[in-house]
Amino acid sequence: MGTVCVVGSLNIDLVTTVEAHPRPGETVRGTGLDRLPGGKGANQALAAARAGARTLLCGRIGADGTAYRDGLADRGVDCSGVYTVADTPSGHALIAVDGHGENTIIVIPGANAMLTATEVADHADAISSADVLLLQLEIPMPAVLRAAEVARQAGVRVLLNPSPWSVPPAELLAVADPLVVNQHEAEQLPSGVASVCVTLGDQGARWGELTADAPQGDVIDTTGAGDSFAGALAAALAAGETDAEALRRAVAAGTEACGWVGAQGWRL
Repeated sequence: MGTVCVVGSLNIDLVTTVEAHPRPGETVRGTGLDRLPGGKGANQALAAARAGARTLLCGRIGADGTAYRDGLADRGVDCSGVYTVADTPSGHALIAVDGHGENTIIVIPGANAMLTATEVADHADAISSADVLLLQLEIPMPAVLRAAEVARQAGVRVLLNPSPWSVPPAELLAVADPLVVNQHEAEQLPSGVASVCVTLGDQGARWGELTADAPQGDVIDTTGAGDSFAGALAAALAAGETDAEALRRAVAAGTEACGWVGAQGWRL
């Protein structure tokens, strides 16, 4: 069993189902409204824990997120690094899922925007003792950079999922092993990135010369599939699996996540 430290976001997802996503200026009718746990950091942390890793999550949540944090802890995520912001609501995501399971997402940062590099440094021991540090871009960049620097100094492997998408700073690209992106994001990367793992939806994934096909499965909701992939990949690498086996396990986890509603498969 390996150890994964995740520094990232926690969001409360408000999810509705639509027949088709609206075009600009168009109003469509939604069916139902679910309040579900989300946020890329928490999604990936739970996926890593489900894949067998000892997992610590560092982040920020509002006072409205106490039940969420407790639910993650009940499911195996160490949430001792999740601070509560008393006067700011938790991050939220507004998600519409169409009849094909495809989603559109609007993210409101909330308490996630309050995570500072100093607070991340408070968890330097946890980062330094992990086998893998897992990062995304739903928290302020100074916090991401500080976490990556602590890991670099300690020789800890860094797995970076630059989502919401932007080209990461050079210092992040230099330490990411791998950088996890989808095929559209991969096309926008600068040349010379050493380790890139590309998710390909229902076609699986590739990592350098390695490929893994996606198993067959019913698609109910693709929300969080990429996060399940990243968390499972981090867990497998932390456990010492080969890159090929880690890729296979990650693809399987991403496919499994398409079979439940929401990013994590449980409700608040």
